[in-house]
Amino acid sequence: MVMARTKIHVILVFVSSLLILLPDSPVGAPVGVCYGRVAINLPPPSDVVDLLRSNGISRVRLFNADAEALKPFSGTEIQLMIGVPNEVLPTLANGMVSTSLDWLQSNIFAYVSPSQVRYLAVGNEVLLKDPFYSPFLVPAIRKLHQALQALGLADTIKLSSAHAATVLSNSYPPSAGAFDPNLLSVLTPLLQFLRDTGSPLMVNVYPFFSYINNMQSVSLDYALFRSSAVHADQKLAYDNMFDATIDAFAYAMEREGFQGIPIVVTETGWPTAGGAAANIENALAYNGNVARRGLNNIGTPKRPGVGVEVFLFDLFDEDQKGGEEFERHFGIFRVNGVKAYDLSFN
Repeated sequence: MVMARTKIHVILVFVSSLLILLPDSPVGAPVGVCYGRVAINLPPPSDVVDLLRSNGISRVRLFNADAEALKPFSGTEIQLMIGVPNEVLPTLANGMVSTSLDWLQSNIFAYVSPSQVRYLAVGNEVLLKDPFYSPFLVPAIRKLHQALQALGLADTIKLSSAHAATVLSNSYPPSAGAFDPNLLSVLTPLLQFLRDTGSPLMVNVYPFFSYINNMQSVSLDYALFRSSAVHADQKLAYDNMFDATIDAFAYAMEREGFQGIPIVVTETGWPTAGGAAANIENALAYNGNVARRGLNNIGTPKRPGVGVEVFLFDLFDEDQKGGEEFERHFGIFRVNGVKAYDLSFN
């Protein structure tokens, strides 16, 4: 009996040793959600935080450092990407480092702990939507970085700026990806900063827009990850537009001499109503595939096995947004907290 116990003990120790030596299972890329608030019928932010937690959503993008929206996140496990508005860039760029310190303390850290802030998205689509602010973009980022250094937070809070996919002058085939040469005076120093600080290039990617604006050349199946056809590009093969767009950005960065900068998709989504191909079935197909590929670290043909971190747009429909009708129908959840379609975030 003693010998039997001894053998069992030896086996257990051996198995435990093997488990310690085995590598950890790879963690999938985070799948977050954008919390847009251009609406008059949204639930209170405290209810929104409860909704996020109950659905296992651990990363959220807030487009502005809004006190009402930020406060309920305090003390939760949710990691935040917080936007620095375009109109603030001149003040930060032209001010002293103390100006950036004051802005961070009064607009963000007064409401949430720095440990909850993963990214600061400095400006949103500045180069094309608000070109007036373009000269202030990189100087503002540098001042904010100096402020974070002074606070000892520069290694944990990463700075970048979210760009529309149209900063590319060419995206097809992906290997021909190139930035608009008229934007390089801003993009080149930005990419230098990203490389030097280990920060990601932030991009807003919408195959939906590519499809509705070019139906003759872009198939719906290619936009929705359902294509049986493969687009060959050198030695790589593409069966969906999302991967092709991400890799076009990677090639564009390499073309300018910047290899290895990670890419974070700060917005992507599909509307459930309001236009051609805008319905619940397609929204689930698109967002479901984007989320699954990130969580499973599928990556892209150029960067296989490296899951793409994404923020799905949008948490709710935003009934006060302008533009086409579909702009108001990207919500994954109804305002009563019920999912518009059965999307899993984990």
